[in-house]
Amino acid sequence: MATEALNEEPTRRVRLLVAYDGTGFAGFAVNEGVRTVAGDLTAALNRVLRHDVRITAAGRTDRGVHGWGQVVTFSTDATHVEPGRLARSVTALCGPEIVVRAAEFAPPGFDARFSATARSYRYTIHRGRVLDPFRDAYEWHLPRALDIEAMNRAATTLLGEHDFSSFCRRPGPLPDGTPRSLVRDLRVARWSERPDGRLRFEIEAASFCHQMVRSVVGTLVEVGLGRRDEASVAVARDRRDRAAVTTVAPPKGLCLWSVSYGEAAPFAEVVPHR
Repeated sequence: MATEALNEEPTRRVRLLVAYDGTGFAGFAVNEGVRTVAGDLTAALNRVLRHDVRITAAGRTDRGVHGWGQVVTFSTDATHVEPGRLARSVTALCGPEIVVRAAEFAPPGFDARFSATARSYRYTIHRGRVLDPFRDAYEWHLPRALDIEAMNRAATTLLGEHDFSSFCRRPGPLPDGTPRSLVRDLRVARWSERPDGRLRFEIEAASFCHQMVRSVVGTLVEVGLGRRDEASVAVARDRRDRAAVTTVAPPKGLCLWSVSYGEAAPFAEVVPHR
């Protein structure tokens, strides 16, 4: 459906591509009494649109975790909404900590969370002897030798569909008392060395459990340091016991990189900020 037609509907669905520095926030989701990304973003949208909105996000990142490709949706009945102008106005209120990279009308029924087909995270490790003061808020400074090949071999044992109970905080049960499933289908899990010597971990799945990515990173780093052998990762996975995984990587090195929706490009264009 064309943007013009969507803009004429009584209630329009809008989606935003959002980047944020998670350092000063107690996570993404609204949490009473603390500052969150969703709280600041919602307040800005309410002010610009002049009515209250309820946003849905593709991922609920934890305290200190960053976002580059977070997707947010909401509905508005405000008249004459122009997505590019909306993006610039919200960025003016929330930047530089929160920036709306792009905005557009979405088809009715589109939901940032439930329409997503894949989520991708990146984790960065800086192995240099001296920490980088300009990038320390976005990477784990670990000035140690790491066996990247061993880390990648161990990572492959996590690919596919598994119960990741050992790598997650167990959530509360469903309203009917049924335990929530922690089975996930991991599609990508690989380490690479950047030209500047930093290590990047890329991981992708349809969805993730709470603290799953940071627990996977911490466990694979233990392999790289020689504190855990490669085979032990699969053993820990199959134990389905949180006690089997003890190292959780710091949140500051983690970034929600992108979200896929089964289409060629999630947004038609990125909004320039002038």
